[in-house]
Amino acid sequence: MLDAASSLPAAAGVGYKPQHFADILAEAGAVKWLEIHAENYMGDGGRPIAQLRHLCEQFAMSVHGVGLSIGGEGALDGDHLARLKHLVDWLNPASFSEHLAWSTHDSHFYNDLLPLPYTDATLARVCDHINQLQDTIGRRMLLENPSSYLAFAESSWSEPEFLAEITRRTGCGLLLDVNNVFVSATNLDFSPQGYIDAFALDQVGEIHLGGHDEDEDDHGKPLLIDSHGAEVVDPVWALLDYTLAKSGPKPVLVEWDTDVPDWSVLAAEATRAATALERVPA
Repeated sequence: MLDAASSLPAAAGVGYKPQHFADILAEAGAVKWLEIHAENYMGDGGRPIAQLRHLCEQFAMSVHGVGLSIGGEGALDGDHLARLKHLVDWLNPASFSEHLAWSTHDSHFYNDLLPLPYTDATLARVCDHINQLQDTIGRRMLLENPSSYLAFAESSWSEPEFLAEITRRTGCGLLLDVNNVFVSATNLDFSPQGYIDAFALDQVGEIHLGGHDEDEDDHGKPLLIDSHGAEVVDPVWALLDYTLAKSGPKPVLVEWDTDVPDWSVLAAEATRAATALERVPA
């Protein structure tokens, strides 16, 4: 039987960065759990693993994969799966998640998380890959909604319907990134609140927040880029409030992966997430 999708506390967490190691141990503030990117910890030793072993004695841990290419046309990489299993086995994280995206084709790896058409064929392939992954690591995973910059004409499912059907077929849970919802809604001109209304919130084991960059497309319309390199903007905080009012308390993570600030800045973002959670009836 697969483990539960998440046993993280319904509290604020942050994406862990090694430069914050000493600061976290000295003053974690509102932070009750940490998330790492799996691919940074697939080695057998060294300082990163030593630090991680120390942190997991004090904090609940979440592992977030970014390179498995669950939506790719080819088979999942067996070596990558084996290294991932080794990490999950010894760390025993409270949660494991990956993206609804693809990043590999044949022998090529693309340094981005690329979107998928929401078709029956894609659905079957993604479900096969999730089943293989869950069977390999022996636990239920969470699947994250993407940030989108275009829509495929051949899509026959809406994104919330597609994700809900994946959970039905595979038993996986969902990771809801509300910044991704806001980015996609702005770029593709739909209501972010309507998206949340249609989302399978009962399957959500983790919520993400992050910053984005603002640009314009060739027609002068707003184009948002999911960068994880800035503070969370007020409309995304408002969307978090809207989501939590419907879902109830959930583990909420602040991601900041580029132009990483001093710990005090990230800790302040975590405090704001904790405050949002305090306003939600248990």
